[in-house]
Amino acid sequence: MGRPTEEEAFETWRRRRQARGESITAIDLYELVARSRGIEPEQLPIADRRELGFRALKVMDARFELAPGSDRFDPEPIELAPYDPGWAAQFEGWRQKLLAALPATPRRIEHIGSTSVPGLAAKPIVDIQVSVDDPDDEAGYVAALGSLGVQLRNRDSEHRFLRPFAGRPRSVHIHVCGVGSEWERRHIVFRDYLRSDAAARGAYLKTKESAAARWSDDRLAYTEAKGEMIRRLTVAADEWARGTGWSLPAELHVF
Repeated sequence: MGRPTEEEAFETWRRRRQARGESITAIDLYELVARSRGIEPEQLPIADRRELGFRALKVMDARFELAPGSDRFDPEPIELAPYDPGWAAQFEGWRQKLLAALPATPRRIEHIGSTSVPGLAAKPIVDIQVSVDDPDDEAGYVAALGSLGVQLRNRDSEHRFLRPFAGRPRSVHIHVCGVGSEWERRHIVFRDYLRSDAAARGAYLKTKESAAARWSDDRLAYTEAKGEMIRRLTVAADEWARGTGWSLPAELHVF
């Protein structure tokens, strides 16, 4: 028998994803398609990987969609930087700008992601989680965030992702989610667990470094390569939260 066609490879991946869930990643799709061409997954042209990745994301979440006109065309290689205490100050600056620009006070504004964990190397991009009553009400925040230089990139069933317009430095990512949602809780407890546990930080850092070394030109693959470790640490974080009586930060006062 000859090699499968790329559509056959995609269908094989789709069935595996439906059967086995998050353990089947976009990287598995790359490997199947690369095998159909007789090459390694890293040898797939980045444009082909991007197209495959968007198709994969629609399978992963049927509500996933890109916002028109939100592409950034300049190469943006993934490079990890040593922890910078200035990241906390950058977050606070953005927090104040968000409070001034948004027409309604969010329920929470939290610094999440690796830049929020002292001692952890990270892409030098401050991730900010904004919790609102209804993320689907994009009229309540997209234009206001646009005035700060960030635009909607994509939406899915759990949150909205915004990043700087093309031509501006990628220094911040904003994630708008529902207050009380699993998305909100998952990212905050993960942050607090990593802050509290040096061994967890070390294990995560090794995974990040390996992912960045292999997928420096592919943000989706970089994220997917960390998936198994993130799932393990998420389980550990939930156990830690139950054992310590952890709770979400207080909500902001809504005027």
